[in-house]
Amino acid sequence: MTDHDTTTPGATSEHRGAFGEFGGAADAFIERTFRERIVLVGVQFPFRRTSEVEAGLDELELLVDTAGADVVGRVVQRRDRPDPATFLGRGKVAELKTLAEATDCDTVVFDEELSPAQQRNLEKILGRTAIDRTAVILDIFAQNATTTEGRAQVELALLRYRLPRLRGKGTSLSQQGGGVGTRMGGGETKLEVDRRRIVRRIHHLERELVAIAENRTTQRKARASGPLPLVAIVGYTNAGKSTLLNRITGANVLVEDRLFATLDAATRRFDLPGGQSALVTDTVGFVRKLPHHLVEAFKSTLEVVAGADQLIHVVDASDDDPGAQYTAVREVLAEIGADHVPELLVANKADLVAPHELPRRLAGLPDGGRGAFVVSARTGDGIDALLVGVQEAVNSTASTVELLVPYDRGEVLAALHRHGEVMDTEAGDDGVLVTARLHEAELARFAPLMVPS
Repeated sequence: MTDHDTTTPGATSEHRGAFGEFGGAADAFIERTFRERIVLVGVQFPFRRTSEVEAGLDELELLVDTAGADVVGRVVQRRDRPDPATFLGRGKVAELKTLAEATDCDTVVFDEELSPAQQRNLEKILGRTAIDRTAVILDIFAQNATTTEGRAQVELALLRYRLPRLRGKGTSLSQQGGGVGTRMGGGETKLEVDRRRIVRRIHHLERELVAIAENRTTQRKARASGPLPLVAIVGYTNAGKSTLLNRITGANVLVEDRLFATLDAATRRFDLPGGQSALVTDTVGFVRKLPHHLVEAFKSTLEVVAGADQLIHVVDASDDDPGAQYTAVREVLAEIGADHVPELLVANKADLVAPHELPRRLAGLPDGGRGAFVVSARTGDGIDALLVGVQEAVNSTASTVELLVPYDRGEVLAALHRHGEVMDTEAGDDGVLVTARLHEAELARFAPLMVPS
């Protein structure tokens, strides 16, 4: 068994703003004047290539940076299987402790999920906090959740994650520090919360989210019975989904060059090239190994994806491996029951890639990326072709009908343009003969004007 360690320098002088933390229903903000120092740990199992392990650690480093910390070292070990007690072998744990002390790191972050026992054993040996990728992602979500629903979803996910980790700690939720992985409950506030209280809080949040989900279901049914098709934008985090939403709708949704900048779904109306209108929803981004606790907590939000008429699946063409992004998103879509929804594949950020590089970058996508719409949401290149593709896709299940619209019913023509695709018009003696494509929900509305076939 061979081992590989790398260490990189990291600064600690950079200042960080307020971090959100809440235990139970309370909210508090802690001013942090330093960035934590983090050592990353990866394990290469026989079924995993070295490049996959390094890519996972590269993404974990981005997650750590988004959470507000600096990576000062990496450790990678090749193993056949995790050690039940410490995940790593005894010798590698000793090396990890030496590296942690040499770099004066605050926290050690594993790219794989640790069991509660492994976490406790590692913290005892290392003398510092040991967390996993799941804790980092939950931490980022805790920072970025803004709506009542979003904060409830994140708190529920975090409490479900922490509940089994209370065993052996008595009634204390206190951690060794108040940094990454400890945004909500515990940490520097030294809250004494027993297991029973956490279970009650989980049940309260579950009831609250059920009520929100019921309201969301009512809204979704109203949309489904309404005239406008629903398009959902899905994709990897930071692939440019919010920028695309802003580009096609003229909205002003928050756009930042960092992971999970937006968590709350935003729905806007937009116009397709033929004059038809549609609704488009931007959804939370996905990553590799998205925590199951998080998917479960966000199911009410993600249900909009399963109920959409069409998906726009956005991948980052400037990424080294867009195919891995695509696969990770498809796995989550399957988990939430949305893998049956037809999708258009969009390779975004094409302005950041040399044209001769694109075929190689997109080779890992279905059909080698040949069916993808290559766009730049930032510059607008390729957006017109994408909108034509969206119009063709949403109308592919529509019925073609002929209607005779009296000349004094101009509002009907306007409605046909808004709610369907007008393919042809011809002036006649009694009115305008219109050939249009209409969805099932609209057929009954315009039935009195239809010409019998």
